[in-house]
Amino acid sequence: MKTAAWLAAVTSLALVGGGAYLAGAQGVGKQQLHRLFDMSVAEAQPSKPEPTGAVIYYRHPDGLPEYSAKPKKTSDGRDFVSVRESEDISFTASGVKTAETTDQPKRSMSGSPAKERKVLYYRNPMGLPDTSKVPKKDSMGMDYIPVFEGDQAGASTVKVSLGKLQRTGVKTTKAELASISRKIRVPGTVTLDERLISVISMRTDAFVDDVANVTTGDRIGKGESLFSFYSKEIATTGAEFAAGKGDLRNSDAGSALRLKNLGVPDQVIRSIAERHQVPTSIEYVSPRNGIVLERMATTGMMAKQGDPLFRIADTSHVWVIADVPEFDLASIQKGVPVAVRVRSLPGRTFEGAVDLIYPEIQQETRTTKVRIELPNPDGILMANMYADVEIEAGVQKPVVAVPNSAIIDTGNRQVVFIDKGDGKFEPKDVSLGMRGEEQTEITKGIAAGDQVVVAANFLLDAESNLNSALSGMAPNEVKP
Repeated sequence: MKTAAWLAAVTSLALVGGGAYLAGAQGVGKQQLHRLFDMSVAEAQPSKPEPTGAVIYYRHPDGLPEYSAKPKKTSDGRDFVSVRESEDISFTASGVKTAETTDQPKRSMSGSPAKERKVLYYRNPMGLPDTSKVPKKDSMGMDYIPVFEGDQAGASTVKVSLGKLQRTGVKTTKAELASISRKIRVPGTVTLDERLISVISMRTDAFVDDVANVTTGDRIGKGESLFSFYSKEIATTGAEFAAGKGDLRNSDAGSALRLKNLGVPDQVIRSIAERHQVPTSIEYVSPRNGIVLERMATTGMMAKQGDPLFRIADTSHVWVIADVPEFDLASIQKGVPVAVRVRSLPGRTFEGAVDLIYPEIQQETRTTKVRIELPNPDGILMANMYADVEIEAGVQKPVVAVPNSAIIDTGNRQVVFIDKGDGKFEPKDVSLGMRGEEQTEITKGIAAGDQVVVAANFLLDAESNLNSALSGMAPNEVKP
């Protein structure tokens, strides 16, 4: 077929050559000769089938990247060329448009005729909110990307090719049932256990005869002497008790009980019963091991009923009072473990547990005091020490959880992208629960087993927002 066409073209040229000679002899004009040449060449070329179908757009007659949805003329008055539905328009993987007319139908990989997809519109290749009904180039010469019918099944669904997935670094993992845990780090202060503080006072008027050589800050053991005293009321009651049989029976039981109620130690009462003699000065001993917090007793002083003479605190157990912000209270429960590190004792960690959550919010700081009980057998923890408190908080029962990086938090909404397969990703609005160190609880929106995006999800979010904006545009809003 090509040889026949070539012979026809040579024959035509020969005829034209002969015609040119005759034209020169007969005075035929140059323009007529050119017209005759064009007609001969056109007849020599194989004819293409006429395009069919409706006109979908108009292109520049010189092949320039200028298009129009309506009939249009060039600057020199020529008409734009119409492009009909039967003309094959395809887009390569690189995005370069190729247009050619063919009489062969498209076929799929299996050999069957491929289903034509309708181009809805063309969008800006740089992601800008700019669309066109016809092929177009941006200011940098890049072709607009076609959006085919069916690609917009989900307005915000993002479809990414496999090659692009690898380049963008999209990673996914499964949502799972897990226990959420995190550490709440707050400041605290070491205080004394108020249950282990004793106040030494007289239950009747008395004179202090002698005070032991103990001062504020000294450690004292249980049963050690604090001071000796004389009381007229105790001496009278003791004489009545000594005048009896002294065996703590019958009528003597009343005198012994009065002595006990006046604060006379048991060993002194037993001594009076045995010796039938009331001591001139009675010794008062410490009721517990501890540290002397205050010493108000002075030799020779008159101590009235109820006057405090000593304050003694047992420091074998201490409290740490931590200030926990109001928004963290729901994460803390009584009994959860706590690690305490004292700033003046670097390298040491004290283990304890939450003993009490105070039922009050501090109005100035919007914090609540939490009490932690710590053992202190060596007495190294002292009152008013500053401490760094680390409280284990979280949800103990298994809940639906995803990695923290899977959540896109815009402030007014929280989004997680679900991998639907074949490069499709769908955004899901979720409700958040407890946020842990590595995972966050999802109370609504997804289920355990869903494949969620944990890396490059911000790129998907930008593409999803663009798709939503484009799908929300009415057809007349798409620019020609």
